[in-house]
Amino acid sequence: MANIQILTKESGSSTTVDNLSNRKSVVDVDHIRKKYGATVAVDDVSFSVNEGEIFGIIGPNGAGKTTTVECISGLRRPDSGSISIYGLSPQRNRDKIRDFLGVQLQESALPPKIKVGEAVSLFASFYSNPLDPSDLLESLGISNIKNSIFKKLSGGQKQRLSIALALVGNPKIAILDELTTGLDPEARRETWTLIEGIRDRGVTVILVSHFMDEVERLCDRIALINHGLVSALDTPEAIASHAGGNRVRFVPSEPVDDKVLYAIPGVVGIERKERYITVSGTGDLAMSVINSLAKIGVHISDIEARGGNLDDAFVELTREGDASKLREGTG
Repeated sequence: MANIQILTKESGSSTTVDNLSNRKSVVDVDHIRKKYGATVAVDDVSFSVNEGEIFGIIGPNGAGKTTTVECISGLRRPDSGSISIYGLSPQRNRDKIRDFLGVQLQESALPPKIKVGEAVSLFASFYSNPLDPSDLLESLGISNIKNSIFKKLSGGQKQRLSIALALVGNPKIAILDELTTGLDPEARRETWTLIEGIRDRGVTVILVSHFMDEVERLCDRIALINHGLVSALDTPEAIASHAGGNRVRFVPSEPVDDKVLYAIPGVVGIERKERYITVSGTGDLAMSVINSLAKIGVHISDIEARGGNLDDAFVELTREGDASKLREGTG
């Protein structure tokens, strides 16, 4: 079973023994907490981001994702805990951090009549060593709209402009929050290519998203935040394998007791719907189910097997009660 990193509020420690990367960490978030009145938005969140990786932050709406990255960027101050970016504090060293941190936030907007080229040049003027605005627009494929005003841009063009504004300062780290929300499938995939290009430039990317296919495609590691806590921290593949597992749906030739199904090697979960049984687990689950049931004279039909994915893991880890069970049971 994959050594998925499951964090607990009580210990703040990890059950995994594997070091997922030998690269140095450039962002360290240590037990931060943030409240808005009586509402706890972030409750004891810890993780590190390694240099040169695309690090994803996922979770349900209202889980604390945006508040977390706003604390990292220095736009909000956590009530407790600490954040370090290349050894500097986002709150105490904002001017220094601004030179190497680029941010595209979910609710960012520009004056409706500002031109694309004007906006990028304006943002470039804020930095000591910016990229050339014209070269940047060309590399992002939007030099042809540099004289277009913001309010007339399509959704995809606005997102490319958002990326340009986050990168024009020549940052070492870029924070991108819900970058592809509202885009059509083609525009989303074009944006993914741009993000991969950012990483290829040597930029470390923190990507907030609620699209599981997006983080599976782009991210080296992800933190799943639920109810203000980090429920899981690992590679997308490890989390999908651990929580989602393999699934086999079939129709048995006669009723089969749950005890019999749980005795099949690899089976860890059972779902029943009408005449169908779906088992989830690890290993070559389909063959294991077929062989084990055949030994007791039960034949199966309408069999359908598929591997687990991050969507399955997300649902399981954010379902009430399941995340705590995973924390307690992972080894």
